[in-house]
Amino acid sequence: MSKKMLGDLMRQAQKLQEEMMKAQEEAKKKTVEATSGGGMVTVVASGAGEMVSIKIEKDVVNPEDVEMLQDLVLAAVNEALRRARDLVNEDMSKLTGGLQLPGMGGLGNMFGR
Repeated sequence: MSKKMLGDLMRQAQKLQEEMMKAQEEAKKKTVEATSGGGMVTVVASGAGEMVSIKIEKDVVNPEDVEMLQDLVLAAVNEALRRARDLVNEDMSKLTGGLQLPGMGGLGNMFGR
């Protein structure tokens, strides 16, 4: 490979890296929403994989059945995190054309996977 080709490749790689970092920052500003229990529990998560808000309808709060509420919250949180991960992966695949880059792991690493 010639020095010119190598230099061009390095510039392209650097540009892609910059675009990916920008996309990651933009993804952190986006949010997704998930519900469980027919809308009784609603969770909003950011593209950074953080919970932004949790809303629980008072009709689902039953001191005699705390386990059900816990299950509903857990289901909504897990779905919101999955959607946030999918959002980030979709944004990144637009940049890479679906190419899985070494060390990126589909960017699931942003969420501790």
